[in-house]
Parts: sequence; C-alpha cells; structure tokens
Amino acid sequence: MEVPGLAHNITSPLSPCEGMIKDLSLDAIQLCERDGSKSQDGSISEMEELPVPQNIKISNITCDSFKICWDMEARSKERITHYFIDLNKKENKNSNKFKHKDVPTKLVAKAVPLPMTVRGHWFLSPRTEYTVAVQTASKQTDGDYAVSEWSEIIEFCTADYSTVHLNQLLEKAEVIAGRMLRFSVFYRNQNKEYFDHAREVQENRMLPSVKDNSGSHGSPISGKLEGIFFSCNTEFNTGKPPQDSPYGRQRFEVRADTLFNPDTNLYFGDFYCMYTAYHYVILVLAPKGSSGDEFCKQRLPALDISNNRFLTCKQDEEGDGGLVFHHAQDVILEVIYTEPVDLALGNVAEISGHQLMSMSTVNAKKDPSCKTCNISVGR
Repeated sequence: MEVPGLAHNITSPLSPCEGMIKDLSLDAIQLCERDGSKSQDGSISEMEELPVPQNIKISNITCDSFKICWDMEARSKERITHYFIDLNKKENKNSNKFKHKDVPTKLVAKAVPLPMTVRGHWFLSPRTEYTVAVQTASKQTDGDYAVSEWSEIIEFCTADYSTVHLNQLLEKAEVIAGRMLRFSVFYRNQNKEYFDHAREVQENRMLPSVKDNSGSHGSPISGKLEGIFFSCNTEFNTGKPPQDSPYGRQRFEVRADTLFNPDTNLYFGDFYCMYTAYHYVILVLAPKGSSGDEFCKQRLPALDISNNRFLTCKQDEEGDGGLVFHHAQDVILEVIYTEPVDLALGNVAEISGHQLMSMSTVNAKKDPSCKTCNISVGR
C-alpha cells in the first residue's frame, strides 16, 4: 500500500517526546522523537508482547518512494493492526551543529500484506541517505495501543530523478525558453592557469571532469557525468558572446559545428535557478557512440537536434546549405560536451569585460521554493 497524506481524528500512538502532533488519522504522518525502544506515551497499553520486525528489506527505491518488508514471528501476529515506521535523514557528522535538526518522520499505516510502498515527496528527497526502523502495533478497544520493540535500524539511499521526472522538468523549461537567437560559436571561460595546464600537461587538450553538484538535487548527471562546460548565449543587441564572465578572463572559442553536428546527440540534463530571476538549462552534447552518449541514453531525455526549444542545429535552406545554430533567448544554457577538446580547434583570447564571480553556478544550490523550475518530487 502507499502511505497517504494527512487526515484527522484519532489519538496518536506515538510519543516518546512532549509536544507531539495529535489528532491524526491512522493513515497519517506523525512527527516526534524516537528512543529506540517501546513508545512511552501514556495512551499505549503494555500488553502481551507483539512480534518485532526482523530482517527488514528495502527495495524498488526511487527518488521519492521505496518498498519495505520484513519477517515476523508467528506469536500474536493476528493481533497486529498497524505498523509504525520511523524514517529519518541520516545525520551528517560534518553538518552545522547550530542548524535546526531535521524533524524525524513517523509513518502510521494499517497492517497490510507486505511489501508495503512508502511514497511522499514531502518527506523523501532524491539522492539522500535515510535510516528506517519499524514497530508493530495493536489497537485496543479503548483506543489505546500495544506496541512491539523497535526493529533494528536499516540504512538506504534514495535514487536520482528518473526520465519521467526529467521530462516534467523539460516541459517546465520549454514554457519559459523564449524565442531562438542565432549563434556561431561555443565558448568556455577560465583563468590563464587552466589553459597553461591544458597546453603543458594535457597535450594541448581540455579534458572532461566530473560534473559538480549544482542544479537539482535529484539530477542523475551530478557527480557522475564527465564533460566540459561550454556556453553559447549571445547578447541580444550584438549577436555575440557577452564580454563578462564569472569563470575567468581567458576565453576559448570554437566554431559551433565542431562540437554540434548531425553526428552529435543532444540531451536535456536539468532546469534550475539560484534564488534569482535567471533560470538555467543544462544540456549535454555527446558524439554518437561515445561513452558519454551511452551514459546519457540510459538516464536523460533525448532532444531532436533540429527541433527543440533550447539548442538547434539544422541545414540552412536559404543560404549555402551549411549548418545554422540557434539558442533559446530567455534561459541561460550550460552545455556539457562529453569528450576532450583540442585547443587547436579554436582560439584563446582575453575578454574585455569583468569577472562577475556572483554569477558563478559552481556547486550552486537550486531554489526549492521556485514554482517555475520545481516539480512535485524531492528537490
């Protein structure tokens, strides 16, 4: 069964702590502390011991759900009417000790055949480690409860966004992408030391590196996909790349068709903002058959390179028949190219503008309250 949302009108069976939330239904979520043994609320009866859940197994894990099952001894099994599930984010030893602690979540469910599905984006986040323990309970005729000891504590980690969730993000991004502007080059800004290192140590090549944790917390490419970030946005009044950058005063420019052509696959990677009016779309360019292409095929929505709302490559039917390129005007595109790039394919020069560090998206956290770029799963 699925553990549903809030309802009303029972006396809660869970409360080792004071100030516990009461008047929630048997199918409700309840919040309190747990002491690792029997619940100590006065409303819980001390009767014949109920079987303690053993050998807990977690399966079918997604970004906002999981299935749980366990074994039980036969004694008093027929008296079980409810299961109490204690779910907590695993504590980070390096977290700020002055920060508010995550409130533990108690799930109350009627006793049903196992495995049982637990689903809820309001208390489960993607790519997050949790601990879970279980009690069995029996509701008495007077409304009180008899409970078992708590089970052992099990740890598990929720999954990344699936392609279903990414398609929801994709549809939201399409709404605000705006009209398409023509461009001719991809560019990458870094400091002088970065390009010196590429020349002297990396055989004149920029090499892919693992993507940081910027953007949506559930993004399947964060911390996994290797690539090189490029930009392609242009200034509306000049049609050329802007002269300011948050990443460094040295800029590598390469013709668009070097990285983006009919032998390249294009994927949607993410859509996010950083508590500002600017919205970012992450796209992935992967040469067909490359390792990056195989990675993306299994995890990301593919885009038609000649017909999508963000980045297109198509034949110029009115000109010389060459390739023409367009980018969305109203979002900032971050384009990841999955293969090494030789500096000899383009040129490096210093920009005339400023290095705007405040615009950097390195490890930037997504605004979880933005209605434009969030979906109804964990952020």
